[in-house]
Amino acid sequence: MTARGWDGLGDAILPEIRRIVLSDRAHAIAAKVEAFVRDVVVPFEADPRCGSHGPSDELVQEMRALAKTAGVLTPHIFDDGSHLTQVETAIVLQKSGLSPLGPLAVNTMAPDEGNMYLLGKVGTAEQKARFLAPLVAGEARSAFFMTEPAVEGGAGSDPSMMQTTAKLDGNHWVINGRKAFITGAEGAKVGIVMAKAEEGACLFLVDLPDPAIKIERVLETIDSSMPGGHAIVAIENLRVPADQMLGHPGDGFKLAQIRLSPARLSHCMRWHGSATRAHEIATAYACKREAFGKKLVDHEGVGFMLADNLIDLKQAELMIDWCAGVLDTGSLGTAESSMAKVAVSEALYRVADRCVQVMGGTGVTSDTIVAQVFQEIRAFRIYDGPTEVHKWSLAKKIKRDFANA
Repeated sequence: MTARGWDGLGDAILPEIRRIVLSDRAHAIAAKVEAFVRDVVVPFEADPRCGSHGPSDELVQEMRALAKTAGVLTPHIFDDGSHLTQVETAIVLQKSGLSPLGPLAVNTMAPDEGNMYLLGKVGTAEQKARFLAPLVAGEARSAFFMTEPAVEGGAGSDPSMMQTTAKLDGNHWVINGRKAFITGAEGAKVGIVMAKAEEGACLFLVDLPDPAIKIERVLETIDSSMPGGHAIVAIENLRVPADQMLGHPGDGFKLAQIRLSPARLSHCMRWHGSATRAHEIATAYACKREAFGKKLVDHEGVGFMLADNLIDLKQAELMIDWCAGVLDTGSLGTAESSMAKVAVSEALYRVADRCVQVMGGTGVTSDTIVAQVFQEIRAFRIYDGPTEVHKWSLAKKIKRDFANA
């Protein structure tokens, strides 16, 4: 076989391999983030300010002050506004996720990370100065108001069912509706609200809190890593200046697509870090704990679970890098991010579940973060689109591509 070999297949593979080789700057940033998370953030995991609705804003700001001093605050966005590539971002966000508190501490957490990405791409200079700058500086949190209550027939996985309305009144838009599962609404200072106008869906930037946006209740959910939890809110005659619309009337779905795939993938990156940490904890437990005359790891039933973890973690990592590479070409990566979200969330759930099982009774306690990681990743299989919705979307694409072949 020649050096080209494989009937020219190498010509297609080698550039791809070269493209995903990480830069020195990405390795350096990731190393700093990992050291900060392991040495500084991990001790905060037992802090009583971590509640069922996420860590308090006081704790978040305390950690961010430390991150700023360490030079790892918002590490994927530079002072000139430029951004690491998605492939580079992957390793940085994975390291930030080594603790459930890590993304909050270094400012790579959802929904802020996705909102910063969107504003950086489509915001005007004035919008960036007013709304993006405090997010990048870690001084403010944000919320993305899209999902609506299912009992009212509102938008969930199908945003075309949007019930929230926006009507132009002079130089303001007046917005009315209800939203559900709005992450971080309580305590957020910046909001991005999706509403339906005559022209179609629109996105609006709003200052928070606003008396026209009322938090009805914060839901009790199995996950607890995001400040403010997940709220149901009522929007009553919210007046938004026309210059606080992102893009133009009717651009809402198109602009949301710009945010969607990278934000979906960044979830995969962060939770890959947390699943890796859970695997480390379970491995240490299995290698130290003895039962029936030998270490747990020497029992095939346990050792094989840890081996399966390594396989799932590596496959998930490769899926993340592949999708990130697609996004770096400028593609929206809609189908690719759906595949990655399904594959990674399901693989990481298996990893977390095995970690709990390996550790037995200890695995279901709060003595380690393993139980929390299990709960967080279980929720991740639903957040940013349930597995079944992504598979349905991919099936539609398969049918469409066949018809067009």
